[in-house]
Amino acid sequence: MIFTQGILNWLTLASLPFISQKHEDDDPLKRLGHLTPYHVAPTSYKVEPELPADCSVDRVMLMHRHGSRGPDSTTGEMNKIDSLIQMLKNNHNALQGANLTENLRFLQTGNGYESHLHLDDLTIIGRQQLFDHGVEFGVKYPNFDTETLLSSTSQRVNDSMYFFAQGRFGREVEDKDLLTVNGTVSWITPWTSCPDLDWAYAYKLASNWSDLYLPKITKRLNDLLPSGVFLTDNNTHGALYACAYDLAAGYESPWCNVFHADELADFEYEMDLIMVASAGYLVPNNAGRVMGSIFVNELINRFSNTSGEAQSLHLEFGHDVTIMAAMAAMDLNKDEPPLSSKEVRQHRRFLTSDQTPFAAQMIWERFNCKESFDGPHIRLVLNEETYPLHTCAKTSHDRQFGTCSLDTFIKTNQFSTNIKFNDSTWQAACGVPK
Repeated sequence: MIFTQGILNWLTLASLPFISQKHEDDDPLKRLGHLTPYHVAPTSYKVEPELPADCSVDRVMLMHRHGSRGPDSTTGEMNKIDSLIQMLKNNHNALQGANLTENLRFLQTGNGYESHLHLDDLTIIGRQQLFDHGVEFGVKYPNFDTETLLSSTSQRVNDSMYFFAQGRFGREVEDKDLLTVNGTVSWITPWTSCPDLDWAYAYKLASNWSDLYLPKITKRLNDLLPSGVFLTDNNTHGALYACAYDLAAGYESPWCNVFHADELADFEYEMDLIMVASAGYLVPNNAGRVMGSIFVNELINRFSNTSGEAQSLHLEFGHDVTIMAAMAAMDLNKDEPPLSSKEVRQHRRFLTSDQTPFAAQMIWERFNCKESFDGPHIRLVLNEETYPLHTCAKTSHDRQFGTCSLDTFIKTNQFSTNIKFNDSTWQAACGVPK
């Protein structure tokens, strides 16, 4: 009876629609930065999606971001949403008799806009994302198995690992070891060993940009509201966050329809600035790339078998910062010139909406071929699309398939291979770990 009920519960969960997948690729709701619901990355890299028929994958390393979550309790996102809700409550009567545009009339229904978000936790959509990804991974890599899965100590990441494992292994999950990281340094959470990392710098950079774009939106919206009802820029910010987090929770957010596509693009750019200066190439003292070197060295160690480890599959679960730091170390999404808080860079490599949406999947493959490629090669599949390894592609075949030889990959990534945890380079960027 318990087992039957469990199956029914999972069938109910699996039947829920992915809100993000109802839209076309140009849908602005797929452009919410690292708060974007999971979606397959656009096929914009002009590389072959599949390897040649004579090639076979023999090693797989997955780094999976946690699924959709509630607002981050450490960044004040919920405070902005709560401030918006309180302002609307204070002006409830004034809004009732107003002649509002259709996309604002939700403010006149019942109690107006209300929030039912839960801080930090994995949402039901997040659980669905991970369960489905586990099933899909098993279908794509049916002959790969492992006895252990590894996550960061964050509860939402640990939960993500659990739901992925349920989808991938079913009842066999009871025989698997679901572990969390421990020890001094981890490629999943390298920032915990980087005490000098200046998170405030990223939010200052983003604030410089939000100070430019938010007032224009606030003015436009205030022109649509009755006399005496005024949004502040902080309220507008809260409405943008409400749009993103309502979607993350599985709701159809009325706020998303309030904003124009270019306004959501400005919000997306703010999210990119936060991430590029938290874990990417704009982190002070090059700390983003230095932190990412731990992941790169672990990838090289596993795919070159330098430690004698023969494990063919690694399933690990972390954060957007995990993925972005690794990509920064490899210069895979570096912009020239770098992103600036003065204006939106329309055509940029660093794009969190496509690279680290909620439930992002970074899958590294090592493969060998009978004729198409010479020696072991490596490929990155990011959110179900091949992400070209342009920094090490030396042959026309590599450029065609977005790959490079393992030897060339190692040589190209000397920035990382020359760094050892807590060496002089690490300490110059991160300080001395406690």
